[in-house]
Amino acid sequence: MRTSILVANLFLVPVTLSLTGCGKPVVDVNPAVTTIGQATPISVHVHDGHGVSKVTLTLTQNGAKFETSRGETASKEKDPTFNFTVGTKSYPQLRDGVAKLAIDATSAGLMHGATHWGQDVNVVTQPPMVSADSDQHYLYQGMADLATFNVSGSYTSAGVRVGDQSFRAWPMPGGKPGLFSLYAFAWNMPQSTVPMVFAANAAGNDVTTPLTVIFPKKEQPVYTQHEIQVSDQFMQKVLGELDPNGTGDPVERFVKINTEMRKSNNKTLSDLRLKTADHFLWHEVFTRQAHAQAEATFADVRSYIYHGKKIDQQVHLGYDLAVTQHVGVEASNDGKVVWAAPLGIYGNCVVVDHGYGLQTIYGHMSRIDVHEGDMVKRSQVMGLSGMTGMAGGDHIHFAMQLDGVQIDAKEWWDPHWIQDHVAKRVDLTGFVK
Repeated sequence: MRTSILVANLFLVPVTLSLTGCGKPVVDVNPAVTTIGQATPISVHVHDGHGVSKVTLTLTQNGAKFETSRGETASKEKDPTFNFTVGTKSYPQLRDGVAKLAIDATSAGLMHGATHWGQDVNVVTQPPMVSADSDQHYLYQGMADLATFNVSGSYTSAGVRVGDQSFRAWPMPGGKPGLFSLYAFAWNMPQSTVPMVFAANAAGNDVTTPLTVIFPKKEQPVYTQHEIQVSDQFMQKVLGELDPNGTGDPVERFVKINTEMRKSNNKTLSDLRLKTADHFLWHEVFTRQAHAQAEATFADVRSYIYHGKKIDQQVHLGYDLAVTQHVGVEASNDGKVVWAAPLGIYGNCVVVDHGYGLQTIYGHMSRIDVHEGDMVKRSQVMGLSGMTGMAGGDHIHFAMQLDGVQIDAKEWWDPHWIQDHVAKRVDLTGFVK
């Protein structure tokens, strides 16, 4: 009897069949690939808990298949990355047009699960071609301008490049053929810099052609030098408003605000270029604040003096316009409000977009009466002047920027300049001198 019990108990022992190793690899191509050029890097990340026994990359075009020599690479790692380089250098038979990119990954697990990944890509064998206008572009440092050009062939970005700064291309208004770009020659750009029209594609091709540029005979513009006397009262005002919880040496805190905060605020302003309309929002000359006196002009060099000692130096990229205390701040032209909030050294600040990357900036306001998203009309009052931020007296800090680069506003107040540099080159419908 004891033996039969033992036999019976043997049949009660559970038997578990392991089913691990049946999963399929997870394939991720990052960064994404949409274009294949001469030698395009492709990074394939494969996740599989049992490792990867095989990865193959294949390009198929017009019935012909091209496998890379690294397609048989295998790894026992759970999260390996396989790097391939494919293109017309390795496969000269590829032609411009659509091809199919495929990744096949096989697990090293028991069941050798396989995953197939594929998408269409565009094969680009030729660089784009660029032709710039034949106009003579009269420039000086701090000035804006407009260039027209044509780009043929495959391209993903185009515009005008000035040194290390790039300005976007836009389709010509009114459906006319070609492209144009509003661009800036920054206040501190070396005068030897030649603006270049460029076009680039995802295959790594970058083609440029120069604009014909004429600079004034004088080597450099003469920027006004100013000494700003920093009183104890002004320092406490700035620290109390812009660094209320700070501690430590007041001079160090003041300089940090004037340098690091200024840099951060200007980055915020520059990023507003992404909130621009793809058409002109204005058709009249830009207007200057009525009855205003300019207390400071564009690119003034300011030395900050505290108790007889120079503690800092900054460049003032705008106009300080003063009328009376709490005067109504007027929009310089029609546009859309893309910022209406405090902004560090600029205090209460409004930024109006006028399309194609052109924007006006109004700082130090005591009150803001518009909101982000509002459409405003030329000369519309948007709030009241004041002395918020890094301001020692009641005034309006007025500035302009083009694709995030701050420029001299004075030309935009001149109808003849707008006619010669903008309206005669593109269709500025309804422009009124």
